[in-house]
Amino acid sequence: QVQLVESGGGLVQFGGSLRLSCVTSGNIVSLYDMNWYRQGPGKQRELVAAIMRGGSANYADSVKGRFTISRDNAKNTVYLQMNSLKPEDTAVYYCKAHSVWGDYWGQGTQVTVSS
Repeated sequence: QVQLVESGGGLVQFGGSLRLSCVTSGNIVSLYDMNWYRQGPGKQRELVAAIMRGGSANYADSVKGRFTISRDNAKNTVYLQMNSLKPEDTAVYYCKAHSVWGDYWGQGTQVTVSS
């Protein structure tokens, strides 16, 4: 069974940084497109960043230049480096593995940015 476990969330001040990690079971990171989503209070879940199997990355306009997605295939881990954090980045952040065979989600990790 595929499992994704996020970590690295927490409370940070405006302008601070956090690095989220998503550890997967099995050889998922190299076979799937890996995504980070977030869901803020009272908001719909939105795609924040994606890294494809080929290595290309895409970002939501709201995080471009501040967030960086990366992966380490050997460690079965995908990361989200978040810099210059703003209160509007407060959300539960979820990792998702996507392929034509199906999608898998992690349980989420809370990020809170204080002003």
